[in-house]
Amino acid sequence: MGGSTTGIIQRWALLFLLLAFGLFYLLPLTAHGLWIPDETRYAQISQEMLLRGDWVAPHFMGIRYFEKPIAGYWMIAIGQALFGDNLFGVRIASAVSTGLSVLLAYLITQRMWGERSKSLAAALLYMSFGLIAGQAGYSNLDPQFTLWVNLSLVALWFALDSRSTRGRLLSWAALGAACGMGFMTKGFLAWLLPVLIALPYMLWQRRFGELLRYGLVAVLVAIGISLPWVLSIHAHETDFWRFFFWHEHIRRFAAENAQHTRPWWFYLPLLVASSLPWAALLPGTLIQAWKDKRQPASGFLLLWLVLPLVFFSLSRGKLPTYIMPCLLPLAVLMGNALIERIKAAKTREIRLNSLLNLLLGVGALVALVVIQFTRPVYGHTEMLSLSLVFIMLMGWIIANLLPLSKPLHYWAAPALGIWLLVALLPAGMPALIVHDKMPDQFIKEHLEELKQAKTLLSNDLGAASALAWRLQRPEVSLYNTEGELKYGLAYPDSVQRKVDMSTISQWMTDARKQGPVGVVMRVKDVVENQEVALLPPGGKRYEEGNMLILILPALQP
Repeated sequence: MGGSTTGIIQRWALLFLLLAFGLFYLLPLTAHGLWIPDETRYAQISQEMLLRGDWVAPHFMGIRYFEKPIAGYWMIAIGQALFGDNLFGVRIASAVSTGLSVLLAYLITQRMWGERSKSLAAALLYMSFGLIAGQAGYSNLDPQFTLWVNLSLVALWFALDSRSTRGRLLSWAALGAACGMGFMTKGFLAWLLPVLIALPYMLWQRRFGELLRYGLVAVLVAIGISLPWVLSIHAHETDFWRFFFWHEHIRRFAAENAQHTRPWWFYLPLLVASSLPWAALLPGTLIQAWKDKRQPASGFLLLWLVLPLVFFSLSRGKLPTYIMPCLLPLAVLMGNALIERIKAAKTREIRLNSLLNLLLGVGALVALVVIQFTRPVYGHTEMLSLSLVFIMLMGWIIANLLPLSKPLHYWAAPALGIWLLVALLPAGMPALIVHDKMPDQFIKEHLEELKQAKTLLSNDLGAASALAWRLQRPEVSLYNTEGELKYGLAYPDSVQRKVDMSTISQWMTDARKQGPVGVVMRVKDVVENQEVALLPPGGKRYEEGNMLILILPALQP
């Protein structure tokens, strides 16, 4: 196997992974605008922390926003403090969190099997899972939360595997620190998931007493990390915990009207899609893991994979990113099974995986050509964007042709295909998607004129938060919309930020007496066209896709 991909990676492991991280994770961070609704929201909330100097209570465009705790915003705010209020600063926390999870995949595999080839394979597989790689360049809280869950369970394994009291104590303390930070990132789930795996595992291994003794260390560390903020937010905003616990946990899990309601089986096909470009390795991986289930390492990883998946499937509210904490144990199990097959020169699954990816790539390329010739999605001025997508698809196809010809040498090549996809596809989006999903780019084109506006108005939270972030001005009035800000807008000090269709005429008159008014509108349906029709005529008007910017001059006294 000296000339195989495994041998090459073993010799150049750190350089290869660091180079891939820089090229495919870091460089593309500035290549496209902020996606709505998540990226503009998290960018603006974190920027506002820096502007207000309030690191305790989250505010979204100056309005109370209690859907998440504080630590995730801290990380994004630190990114903007270090690198500026720019796309790189907004997204670097997600990229670094993912990179650290890749390192954890390497460390736990090395601890479990002591084979560098398996450790490197697990790290590479995890780093190239489609869902993981895609979220690494996307500013939200899921990569951070996934890191803390991963750290808590890797620390748990190190604690169980440690032969010294000092090693156990340090590992349990690391577990507690991860739980504390995870709790302050997305809530009580950060405490539940480690318990969900640790309890049955320790009972199975007849080590329950050890869990009680050393688990107290983790509990104390977790409390020590989170308690100062818990008390501070309660002192600042006494209603935070009531809203956060009932709305974001109980209602989302069990209520009939939970957000993002999906059927119980939602995560099963999603697990397959999330593991692309390695989906065809899933059956063999799971079969091998089941055969080895009595081995402590395989049993631990199976519990880590399956129990959170079952828990999330029982929840009424479901989002694709919820299963990200399940993917590290899958990568470790897959790396173990894959290297064992390579050692035995069994190439059937590698070839089948490449064939599946090849069919997907060729199918996507044919579909793109047919659509572009019959119903063009790229205009004549968008050839660069189209070329990026073409390069991405050709890279995907070539990366999966290689393992078909020499599977033992090039088994890792599909990783290059997914990395090209996540690096080039967002930058290659057609203008109609950019205008619809990345309004900050349109706002950026007219930034100087919008800066002159005394008052700002928008009918869409995504556009409003993009406007607030670009101008570093949270005070955007909301025209006939409230969405996720419904709770915060009910407070007496925020209710004036709402403007409805019956009062827009008087509001606009009053605002223009104070100076120019900048308006950013999304116009897609009948109601939104009616909203535009109620605005005063005149001023400067700019349109792109469904986005409209109006600069209305001040009224002369």
